[in-house]
Amino acid sequence: MNRVTHKILYGWASLGPRFLPFADVATRDLTLRRLLRLSLFQVSVGMAIVLLVGTLNRVMIVELGVSASVVAVMLSLPVIFAPFRALIGFRSDTYHSALGWRRVPFIWKGSMIQFGGLALMPFALLVLSGGGNASQWPAWIGHVAAGIAFLMVGAGLHITQTAGLALATDLVPEESQPKVVGLMYIMLLVGTVASATLFGMLLEDFSPGKLVSVIQGSAVATLVINTIALWKQETRRPRGAPAPRRDPSFREAWESFRQGPQALRRMVALGLGTMAFSMQDVLLEPYGGQVLGMSVGQTTQLTATLAFGTLLGFGFASRVLGRGGDPFRMASAGALVGVAAFTTVILASSFASTAVFVAGAFLIGLGAGLFGHGTLTSTMNHAPADQRGLALGTWGAVQATAAGVAVALGGVLRDVVSAHGAQLSGGLLPASGEILGYTFVYSIEVTLLLATLVAMLPLLRVSREPAPC
Repeated sequence: MNRVTHKILYGWASLGPRFLPFADVATRDLTLRRLLRLSLFQVSVGMAIVLLVGTLNRVMIVELGVSASVVAVMLSLPVIFAPFRALIGFRSDTYHSALGWRRVPFIWKGSMIQFGGLALMPFALLVLSGGGNASQWPAWIGHVAAGIAFLMVGAGLHITQTAGLALATDLVPEESQPKVVGLMYIMLLVGTVASATLFGMLLEDFSPGKLVSVIQGSAVATLVINTIALWKQETRRPRGAPAPRRDPSFREAWESFRQGPQALRRMVALGLGTMAFSMQDVLLEPYGGQVLGMSVGQTTQLTATLAFGTLLGFGFASRVLGRGGDPFRMASAGALVGVAAFTTVILASSFASTAVFVAGAFLIGLGAGLFGHGTLTSTMNHAPADQRGLALGTWGAVQATAAGVAVALGGVLRDVVSAHGAQLSGGLLPASGEILGYTFVYSIEVTLLLATLVAMLPLLRVSREPAPC
């Protein structure tokens, strides 16, 4: 580890429990500095998320002229691997490599796949846009190559994050596992904010060459960061040591988890809420660019604003839930904040105000943080003691699947309503079809949040029940 990295980690660790959420998870054998170093893999994940749902969707739609439907479908391709997150987490519980590791091989494979996708992506986007010498290639090659690149980045992201979170929970006592998971997600948000800020500065004066440099630099940074994160984290099983007792099969473990109290309703509420907060992922930055005339750098900063709101929401929820607060009430509060947030974003076009728009983006992040922490905590609380990894993987699978479907649906609906806005409104609405398309999607998100609140009402009555043993 170089001197700069050492100083950064030491500075974070010196903040202590007062300023850093979940800092009290550290023990004498597992220092906070070591946990923070492990959490760097979440920084690489956050960097990829900013590229996928922040910078690239704006650039592809506005600067490269790709339709929102094509972009939305590409950004939703990682959803193919989302349902396998529970299986990945379960498989890493029982896997042992020749070197005696369980989690590290999965994290490293995921990092390499993510690196490969980022390395391919900029050239695929140039062919897709038809700019420069890329216009000599058939258009379908750009679509296929870009699709493969997005698919690889998404697959690597899911594998790395699932196995990384499982490794983090391995390193702490069982009673501290929910706290360390929270710490990992705090670092994900920190990485998202930092990456969005940096990308916004680098792409303030946009050019295709700068875009290639940013994406390729992200690919190299992914390997460097994840290597530092994994260094001497997982204990190797000695050669010749007896294999640990095997847990029940995945089907048996899944059936046990599914039969938990209100498990299906909890997953439905999580899916609806996640869809509500995710449909805007592919539209928020293009909305700022096309409707409010914001630059690439300004709209990229929106991702940092949204992530900062999520960070505050996560931190506030951590403080309240750490004192015995109700996780479902916290999730419900997040949904209510989301309703206000999307209403604010809709009003931004009427006022032609970037300040109102930025405030709405911040509220979206705040609501998502409250909702995400509440559902995550409730999932961990209701999981049997020997199924923490499966519960965490299931939460991630439902969340990622719902988000992927929502991203694709949001882009398609925006294009359809924008193209036929005049006919759909019957000439009654003064807004252009373009603005109407965005407004229609944001209105659906408000409706989904209201449906989420209805789905969670019965959960408020059972949230105090103890977790099964």
